[in-house]
Order: sequence, then structure tokens, then C-alpha cells
Amino acid sequence: MLAHAASAQGVVSAEAIAGKRPRPLDYRMIPRCTYCQPQVASFGYTAEEAIEQGYTIRTGYFPFSANGKALAHGDQRGFVKIIANAVSGEILGAHLVGPEVTELIQELVIAHSMELTPREIARSVHAHPTLSEVVMEAAHRVDGQPLHI
Repeated sequence: MLAHAASAQGVVSAEAIAGKRPRPLDYRMIPRCTYCQPQVASFGYTAEEAIEQGYTIRTGYFPFSANGKALAHGDQRGFVKIIANAVSGEILGAHLVGPEVTELIQELVIAHSMELTPREIARSVHAHPTLSEVVMEAAHRVDGQPLHI
């Protein structure tokens, strides 16, 4: 169903055949992208699923309607939502709806993979004006500190 998941499976298979010990795929953390208008992208747990798994969570939500580049392009529909472990700061999932979110999801997937916290994303300088600032703002909001809303 997902070409990028199949490609990753191929890499893992080839490494295993070559005698290497590949890291197994965590299918829950593979990005899911829907190429419609507005675009939809997600990975990991929903807030409800994380709670069901026993996590105490914090979430950060930020709308595209407060983003200068989205306003300039005339497409400010949607949001970025980050779900994080309230204890460790681990990113447990993210849900994005809006312009170019199938491109923006990768920042959060990499952050999860590298065990970055929302605070570390928030403190990374994001170019302005860019749509990626919505990811930064949602990360700030996990700690209740959004800059532009």
C-alpha cells in the first residue's frame, strides 16, 4: 500500500541476505501520506492510542491559519499536531493536515527516529517564511509556549 514502506522492506531484506543485522522496521512509525487537497500525513500513535498504551501525554497543536507563508499562498487550511510522552518528551506521533504536509512530516519522523524531543525541534531555527514553521510552533506548544498565537 505504501511504496516507501516497500522500499524500506527491500533494504532490510537485502541487508539481511548480505549477513548484516538490519534494524527492524517499526511499521507504526512509517509516515502515512494522502495526496489530496488538503494533504494529510501522520505517523505513530493518535492521542487516544497513546493513552490506551499507558502513556501520559502532552500535545501541541498549531494551525496553518497563523502561518505567513500559508497565508501568502492562500491555503491556510489545516494544522500540525504532535503527541509526546509527558515524562520523557519522546515524540509518539504526529498528525498533519494542510499544504505540503506530505513533505513536512519527514522532519517529525526523523526527530522521532533520532529521539529528539519537541523542545529540541522548537529550539531549532526554522527559516522564515516557511510552512515548516508550523511544525516548530506545534513543538513549542507541546510545552505551552507557542510564539505566534
